[in-house]
Amino acid sequence: MSILELAERAAEADGVEPFNEASLFALRDCSRPRVLVHRTESDGSISAAAYAVGDAPVEIVVDPAHRRAGKGRRILDELMADGEDRFWAHGDLPGAQALAAAAGLVAERILLVLRLTFDGAPEPERVPDGITIRSYAPADADQVIAVNARAFAHHPEQGAMDAADFARRTSTEWFDPAGLFVAERDGRIVGFHWTKVPSTGSGQAMSGEVYVVGIDPDAQGGGLGTALTARGLRHMYEQGLPIVDLYVEGDNAPALKVYRNLGFQDWKKDVLYSAVG
Repeated sequence: MSILELAERAAEADGVEPFNEASLFALRDCSRPRVLVHRTESDGSISAAAYAVGDAPVEIVVDPAHRRAGKGRRILDELMADGEDRFWAHGDLPGAQALAAAAGLVAERILLVLRLTFDGAPEPERVPDGITIRSYAPADADQVIAVNARAFAHHPEQGAMDAADFARRTSTEWFDPAGLFVAERDGRIVGFHWTKVPSTGSGQAMSGEVYVVGIDPDAQGGGLGTALTARGLRHMYEQGLPIVDLYVEGDNAPALKVYRNLGFQDWKKDVLYSAVG
């Protein structure tokens, strides 16, 4: 069993992916940065693994059939002995909470997952004066990447998206240029809303995602973020999706206000645990 297969087993059992998107991209590209595995003694298959891309925090996954046997703790102890001190707990499941507490780790960062369940057609967006919202065209790529870098200059993951990352994401099966909305002012892109409708084997997705909403700092505070978010929500509603999810930093009060005013409610959370001191 490969690490990807192990991740799929865990996601099916837990209802949450054990690895984030960057890790999954790296695994599918057969990259092996900072990987540690434990194997079963009977057949040598992978029963637990830790993975990280570059200097990102480590993610740990244990096969549901091999839990409560100390495998997660052994991997965690080995990693901490090697100097690792930051670990993602996607979904912050009870097992992860207990493991973090036992190892003396504390919550450093909370990434909230919000959910909107449509109970009717969303209200039309109110576009600020002087702004035009349209769907993405390939010629927009450089401007979207530049706006993303400015909008997320202090974000440890999203702000690092470069041209290669953008190309990788736009090459995925789920990418639809009609669902990537850009906002223009005087011929310059000042914001975007990238919606995501995950590809499913059945061809019918059950939920969409507010993948990224990025607003140039020069255009913030005028309602553009709300307008772009609302435009993407209307797009996903018109595709027949009953549910939309999004990720937002737990301390991002302005974004939380926008999303909650649009009807989103807390659903899950990811927690970054770190060693004290």
